[in-house]
Amino acid sequence: EVQLQASGGGLVQAGGSLRLSCAASGFTFDVYAIAWFRQAPGKEREAVSCITRSDGSTYYADSVKGRFIISSDNRKNTVYLQMYSLKPEDTAVYYCSTVERGLRRWGQGTLVTVSS
Repeated sequence: EVQLQASGGGLVQAGGSLRLSCAASGFTFDVYAIAWFRQAPGKEREAVSCITRSDGSTYYADSVKGRFIISSDNRKNTVYLQMYSLKPEDTAVYYCSTVERGLRRWGQGTLVTVSS
């Protein structure tokens, strides 16, 4: 029943910034956190960031620490990923997902392309 939709991707120059949004509906109390993943062509899906719904604690992959910031607006049921100092290696399709015990629900991804 939970639905997620990622948006905000686009084409940017290296060093630029983008803010991704994840709009959620059908919230349940079983949702522990909202996470961002990304998948580049020919590579495995990578966990990028996560924010818990209970206390707002956050996780960042080493590759994005200091450059990406995750935040949430619970009233709007939206999670954001602010990305700055973007690098070509950040190019990927970005997805948001729920984090539940033994379960993930995925939205349609949004493409981020960073040019040299």
